[in-house]
Amino acid sequence: MSNHFQYGDNNGAYPDAEADKNFSFDDQSIRKGFIRKVYLILMCQLLITFGFVSVFTFSKATQDWTMQHPSLFWIALAVLIVTMICMACCESVRRKTPINFIFLFLFTLAESFLLGIVAGQYQADEVLMAVGITAAVSLGLTLFALQTKYDFTMCGGVLVACLVVFIIFGIIAIFIPGKIIGLVYASLGALLFSVYLVYDTQLMLGGNHKYSISPEEYIFAALNLYLDIINIFMYILTIIGLARN
Repeated sequence: MSNHFQYGDNNGAYPDAEADKNFSFDDQSIRKGFIRKVYLILMCQLLITFGFVSVFTFSKATQDWTMQHPSLFWIALAVLIVTMICMACCESVRRKTPINFIFLFLFTLAESFLLGIVAGQYQADEVLMAVGITAAVSLGLTLFALQTKYDFTMCGGVLVACLVVFIIFGIIAIFIPGKIIGLVYASLGALLFSVYLVYDTQLMLGGNHKYSISPEEYIFAALNLYLDIINIFMYILTIIGLARN
């Protein structure tokens, strides 16, 4: 589940037109630097994650070793939950260097390990197909978010409502097992997090959008995008796995 901070994008009024131009230019420079930093962090996170996924997918020995040490799963899950709550709730953890990078690195390692365990349950060609589709979807949605005139930053409330309904549907689906319900759930998940990816991308871009994320929140912006892409990957992998069974 992604957490999202919204900030008003009011630049303030300037009596001097030249001063206004300079301020606007500085603001754009800061925003561009922020976007570069977010994508650099995101690329590092994705490289670590899909490195883990590759090892678990192609190495039977790694899968067997993990099965022999089930405590590792619970340790990774605990690290994941603690680091995520800390980054979501504590501003000092998100903004203070190097503690923000340490927490993000620990979160990424835990998420990567857990995702590797999940990916290890699927065939190698299914995982590769899911990676390829996820990459294409993420790239396409990012370009759409950059180009579209529609402002998705105003849809935060609607997306949260959809997420709550989706979680409730997921709980119900546990008690009604079956291929069809599994496919419906995974398809809805992929769709929901695809919209979230557009929403988070526009929050990061700022500019003419109604809401934007503060340039100081580069760790949180990267975390949001990372979680969106990982969720898209997981649901696409589920769809491929169910469709083939």
